[in-house]
Amino acid sequence: MAVEKIEVQSVVRQFEEQAHKGHVYEVGDDYPAKGFKATKARIEQLSDPSKNKYQKVYLKPKETESKKE
Repeated sequence: MAVEKIEVQSVVRQFEEQAHKGHVYEVGDDYPAKGFKATKARIEQLSDPSKNKYQKVYLKPKETESKKE
């Protein structure tokens, strides 16, 4: 069974993650935090307002900086 790699997301709205022992994520934090795991389904739920009860976006893909010289 292959393990699916979950890309780190960037938090864009503060929230408390019950699945992570009540960890509070602040804007700009990485999700999931060190020591925690997240499923693709949970990331989709937090990224798509139509998939969560508050109809808000909490996560966006983390932008990687590329160096140009």
